[in-house]
Amino acid sequence: MGQEVKLDLKKIELREINEKLQSAERCEGKSDFTIINPKGCHALCVGLVHNLNIIINGHVGYYCAGMNQNANVTINGNVSTGVAENMMSGIVHVMGNASQSAGATGHGGLLIIDGNASSRCGISMKGIDIVVKGSVGHMSAFMAQSGTLLVCGDAGDALGDSLYETEIFVKGKVKSLGVDCIEKEIKPRHLIKIIGLLEKSKIKNIKPEQFKRYGSARKLYNFNIDNVSKY
Repeated sequence: MGQEVKLDLKKIELREINEKLQSAERCEGKSDFTIINPKGCHALCVGLVHNLNIIINGHVGYYCAGMNQNANVTINGNVSTGVAENMMSGIVHVMGNASQSAGATGHGGLLIIDGNASSRCGISMKGIDIVVKGSVGHMSAFMAQSGTLLVCGDAGDALGDSLYETEIFVKGKVKSLGVDCIEKEIKPRHLIKIIGLLEKSKIKNIKPEQFKRYGSARKLYNFNIDNVSKY
């Protein structure tokens, strides 16, 4: 592991920090970074492609760690809209709460949110795994296509609306299910998946059997005149 580098947003411009991180593999093997004084700035740590370990000490704004590949990004604070948007791989760990559209369109990797996530968590997700230790807001996993959303708290209205093949697991209460989303049986393979996500997220004292599984009823895959009111 390389020497730790500290980046201070009071002294260095956001663009310069992002450029430094995006080219970090060429920076004498240094792969550990700590960012201080983010003060809610937007688009921090976007477009990373190398195996970096990054700690952000403070709250951040829109699209933090968007389009992430390979990097492990930990945010010691809250995040605004679209954290880990279009993420491909790696790990993004939010130690606080997340605003709306967390993990939107994510293709891979793991997003962990220690607090709560607002509306549309996992909207249009395409393979990412999202673990929320708190609750999620309305229309979470809206039009989600693949991947897993695991919620240790409650879920708001219209969970999984217009869902495709994403797996949703919720430990708490679900206010309402969205169009074409239904509760499904949990099978041994699903318990194995839940156990794996709990372990990766360092969640203890929760049993996989406490979760309920939700998925697509598969009635909206192809247009059917009998279902026209649901489109």
